[in-house]
Amino acid sequence: MLAWLLCFRGGIDLYSAHHPNKILNVHPFLTFFGFIFIAGEAMMAYKTVPASLERGTKKTVHLILHLIAICMGILGVHAAFKFHDKQNIEDMYTLHSWIGILTFFFFPLQWVVGLIVFLLMARKGRAESMRKEEEEDGYTKDGTFDLKGNPVLRSKRGGWTACSFVVVYEVFERMAYYGISSNLIIYLTKKMHQGTVKSANNVTNWVGTVWMTPVLGAYVADAFLGRYWTFLIASAIYLLGMSMLTLVVSVPGLKPPSCSAHQPLGPDCPMPSPLQLGLFFGALYTLAVGTGGTKPNISTIGADQFDEHAPKEKAQKLSFFNWWMFSIFLGTLFANTALVYIQDNVGWTLGYGLPTIGLALSIVIFLAGTPYYRHRKPSGSPFTRMGMVIVAALRKWRVPVSVDPKELHELDLDEYTKNGMHRIDSTPSLRFLNKAGVKTGSTSPWLLCTVTQIEETKQMLRMLPILVATFIPSTMIAQVNTLFVKQGTTLNRSIGSFNIPPASLSGFVTLSMLVSVALYDRFFVPFVRKWTKNPRGVNLLQRMVIGAVLHITIMVIASLTERYRLRVANEHGLVESGGQVPLTIFVLLPQFVLMGTADAFLEVAKIEFFYDQAPESMKSLGTSYSSTTLGVGNFLSTVFLSNVSRITRRNGRGGWILNNLNASHLDYYYAFFAILNVVNFVFFLVVAKFYVYKAEVSDSMIVLRRELEIGSRNKVTSQQTSEA
Repeated sequence: MLAWLLCFRGGIDLYSAHHPNKILNVHPFLTFFGFIFIAGEAMMAYKTVPASLERGTKKTVHLILHLIAICMGILGVHAAFKFHDKQNIEDMYTLHSWIGILTFFFFPLQWVVGLIVFLLMARKGRAESMRKEEEEDGYTKDGTFDLKGNPVLRSKRGGWTACSFVVVYEVFERMAYYGISSNLIIYLTKKMHQGTVKSANNVTNWVGTVWMTPVLGAYVADAFLGRYWTFLIASAIYLLGMSMLTLVVSVPGLKPPSCSAHQPLGPDCPMPSPLQLGLFFGALYTLAVGTGGTKPNISTIGADQFDEHAPKEKAQKLSFFNWWMFSIFLGTLFANTALVYIQDNVGWTLGYGLPTIGLALSIVIFLAGTPYYRHRKPSGSPFTRMGMVIVAALRKWRVPVSVDPKELHELDLDEYTKNGMHRIDSTPSLRFLNKAGVKTGSTSPWLLCTVTQIEETKQMLRMLPILVATFIPSTMIAQVNTLFVKQGTTLNRSIGSFNIPPASLSGFVTLSMLVSVALYDRFFVPFVRKWTKNPRGVNLLQRMVIGAVLHITIMVIASLTERYRLRVANEHGLVESGGQVPLTIFVLLPQFVLMGTADAFLEVAKIEFFYDQAPESMKSLGTSYSSTTLGVGNFLSTVFLSNVSRITRRNGRGGWILNNLNASHLDYYYAFFAILNVVNFVFFLVVAKFYVYKAEVSDSMIVLRRELEIGSRNKVTSQQTSEA
């Protein structure tokens, strides 16, 4: 191959200025040796590596060869596109191009899936011995069942076998979602011809809707259909929205004509018609409705595969959340690098088509795991149950509450145990709600509630101040895919002949988060655990507070970086023209990297906190709390951006946020956010100080068992006494 290219094809040179064929010759060389030779060697590594070496060493060789193959493939595709640019040829103009790019897309995906399956199966192997020990326990004790309603054995369903399908699903689904959201502001400005403020607000409004609809999805799952069927129906809607969106960006008549390259947002630039806007945003919001049913239920389905009554499975559930976040990292990273590059350099049809295919594949993967899943019965609407408690307490606001909680209404222990539910003891917090359990003669559910129902309501209400405290950090996250990306479009994005898509910097958020989570689990937790004696190192709220401090730091750095960028733009006379500032795009790297580190503290802890602190019957609603904060944060971003832009343009002033960022003052806007984060941090400290954690389920079950044993002993004693 090399001799043929050098002697008969004129040689190879990726940076040749006068011989485009030398650039093209790089393509077959790298793809042949990468995708065929080295990838083949990777597949044969277990046979070709000496048998005397350990299996772990063989796996390492296998992994390294695959990574080399992927890197060579990326360079090979880049060489082909560069040749097309030199010759003014369309990138995807032949069947060969389409087959090649699809092969390039699926090669790293199969590698990622293979890596995940290997890691999960290795964990499954380590857990196999645990399962054998647990078989004597027989059926699950948490009320789970199969699709037909039959009890399930721990050894047959659930555990890591079931979770492997859920985790792999999440990789592809996150790839699909972030394949759209990461670069959406670029599509709105370049293809839909919208200004900075309008496009940023459209992104945050849509993302806000995406993160708010899970409340509805959780309600439907808990009240009517259950998690599994709600998830499947929502997945069909999700796929419909993705398919519509791919169609809209592909058909020329469904998008406005292109603008002049010199005046991308000039007065002569054609605006999209109402029909074009309606179809585009209709597809986006159809997608948002679909995510509302999938997002709160898929993670809960995964967590349901572990029985908290079995200590070993309870420990595995904690590990599941780490794997869950890892799957999100992988999908997001692929979207922020490969898909964003394809959208910017190949085309939006392929850039949106690939995540659509990925989503369809993820649904198939999830369905394949159906025989292994554990399920829960819908426990009724959590909103209705909470509403009953509040209404009953208000209607009996004058009724005194007994000091002895045993006088409040409660069901027998047997009622809870036979239904796989947990009884909760009365607590002194939010004591007014205890009025709902005072017996007044009426048995109406809107006048009389059980102690457990009251305590469930208290648990959900106690989390509301924490929920509010996470709104501002969520607003900061909204800046990553809007203003941070727009900043990147004004900077020098080239490395040699390669142009970095601005949205690809979001990949550093993912990488930073991945590294931070690993360092946190490996080093921070064991080190701090020695002093705190807490299995987590620090409690969840303390971990979130650390993330809040990092958000303050991020906005200070972002403000200083933007001030430096504006100074350079002014020195080079680029304020009026809005031209590219002679600064590398990597000056923005600190704010992206720190955002990933902050997410490792705040976002990961937030997801675990709202799931962990929610009562057992309201886990889906608890999970939706974490997504709700992101939704509200995005809507707040819209409010802040619109009002700050409007207020700062009064009386003929220039304004802080304009279409021309070189004439704007984003540094002031980021400084405003830094101050806002300081105020929110103080509020966070106050609500965290007064928050009372709920009792562990295992602890409450021990109490229940003791009470049952005491009750059974009392029955035996009374029977013996009566017989005597």
